[in-house]
Amino acid sequence: MARHGGTDGDGRAQTNRAGLSASVIAMNEADRIADCLTSLEFCDEIVLVDSHSTDCTREIAVGHGARVIERDWPGHVAQKEFAIRQAVHDWVLCLDADERISPELRAQITALRDAGFPDKAGWRFPRLSSYLGRWMPRGSWYPDHQLRLFDRRRGRWGGYDPHDRVELDGPVGTLTGHLLHHPYRNLADHLRTIDSYTTTMADGLHRRGKRGRLLDIVVRPPARFLRDYVLKGGLLLGWRGLVQAFLAAHYTRLKYMKLYVLQNGAPSPRDDTASGSVRSTASDGSPAAASSGAAGRQEA
Repeated sequence: MARHGGTDGDGRAQTNRAGLSASVIAMNEADRIADCLTSLEFCDEIVLVDSHSTDCTREIAVGHGARVIERDWPGHVAQKEFAIRQAVHDWVLCLDADERISPELRAQITALRDAGFPDKAGWRFPRLSSYLGRWMPRGSWYPDHQLRLFDRRRGRWGGYDPHDRVELDGPVGTLTGHLLHHPYRNLADHLRTIDSYTTTMADGLHRRGKRGRLLDIVVRPPARFLRDYVLKGGLLLGWRGLVQAFLAAHYTRLKYMKLYVLQNGAPSPRDDTASGSVRSTASDGSPAAASSGAAGRQEA
């Protein structure tokens, strides 16, 4: 891991060089946290906040020189904000466990650090994501600029769970190196994430008084599909682009469907009200008597 200070090629002290802390949050990321932390070894410090992983995430992090803090999960925004406040240095570089700094981006960040991060309050860079074995260099997932390098004295984590964002007071610069992103291990992981995130989104919208309509459930999903697949060029990504656009529409449908149910759903009815809700009839149309042992049993 890089250390603060040092000299240039002529032996002169690098007086402008700023310290840089990397910030990562994780839970049960043993299969991919090592690559993330390896890409951050040029930083002066790595802080990892772990939400009680049951695998060896914390042990791997310690082995890569990270300072590990174990903490309950309060949500994406709160956990990331907590993590940057634990850093030693004011300039922070924030990653998720499924992200890595590319060599090109590392060189650009290192040059900025050596110059003391001049002029800007933060820097953003394009995020290049992989999906089911291939990079996605176009479509709705690219360039997906992320503001992840900033001065915490002038910035903070905000947004609404699970879609957090950095809120910054000051000018933002743009770098060209890629933040590499491996968001889903496989299709099943993508589907699980959609279910989890849409529940979080619907709950948050409901608490903030937002309303969902049946029209949202019907109209918004196909509109999202057309945006991702046609307007954003997902059709140029082959079958992966089709799957991604379809699941983006599915995400939208589930989000508004869950919100609508939260608004309009009711507790389960009492068992003693069931007999008045369903009336069976005989083949001639007259009420049928319940047979012994068959009442209340649903036909398979």
